[in-house]
Amino acid sequence: MHRFLGIIPTPPPLQAQSLVYDLKTRLDWGDPALTIIDVRDRSEYNYSHILGAIPIPLAELARILSTLELTRDIYIYGETDEETALAAKKLQAMGYQNVSQIRGGVAAWKAVGYPIESLVQTLPI
Repeated sequence: MHRFLGIIPTPPPLQAQSLVYDLKTRLDWGDPALTIIDVRDRSEYNYSHILGAIPIPLAELARILSTLELTRDIYIYGETDEETALAAKKLQAMGYQNVSQIRGGVAAWKAVGYPIESLVQTLPI
């Protein structure tokens, strides 16, 4: 039976910074043990966000995140890479061990044609 060990591939380990391709590969893998957090303001989130992301504005991170396990894989993005880095540092200071910054955020995600969600309803003309 041991000859089959190592045959089932596993996704690569979480890195401190990820490209959108890394997250998409992980999502396509079907590995549900991750959380995607959008720290932009609610209006930006409502307009468009990465499919499956949850909105937690930067100012609310500490208050809301206490429900996630500290070892959970977390992908995070903001309006800019600087905002993303700040949010990642906050999470790490709170004890979260597996935090990855999505470089380029939702703009990079859209630029390569990956699916987004929008909560904004457009009215027919």
